[in-house]
Amino acid sequence: MKSRTKARVAALQTLYEVDLTDHLLGSVLADRAVDNDLDEAQYNFAQLIAQGVFENRERLDELIAAHAPEWPLDQVAVIDRNILRIALWEVAYYRKTPLKVGINEAVELAKSFGTDSSPRFINGVLGSLAENFDALLKSIPR
Repeated sequence: MKSRTKARVAALQTLYEVDLTDHLLGSVLADRAVDNDLDEAQYNFAQLIAQGVFENRERLDELIAAHAPEWPLDQVAVIDRNILRIALWEVAYYRKTPLKVGINEAVELAKSFGTDSSPRFINGVLGSLAENFDALLKSIPR
């Protein structure tokens, strides 16, 4: 598994657990880092993702809801919602991950952690976001 992919897995697992429990983000990430045997660079990237998504989750959810109106966000599986949040955060907030890479990585996470329909759903929502990517970037403060 590629280094950044491994970090994304740890971040996804962290965000998923935090969504379902009252556990603290930092503690959960530390545990996932050990479970996934992350090196320092991988841990730092996972932390950057998890913290960025956690701090911006309300705005990320608004953007996701706007591009998947047929799926109320509270009906989207927790794992799928977090995969979408990560991809959107990486391409729109972090801005160092190219759009196509963000979509590809999200689809791969969906294949590994979601249901059979997750990859198609993730690809569809992110594809819709991609169609309006320039406007999306303008709506996010730097």
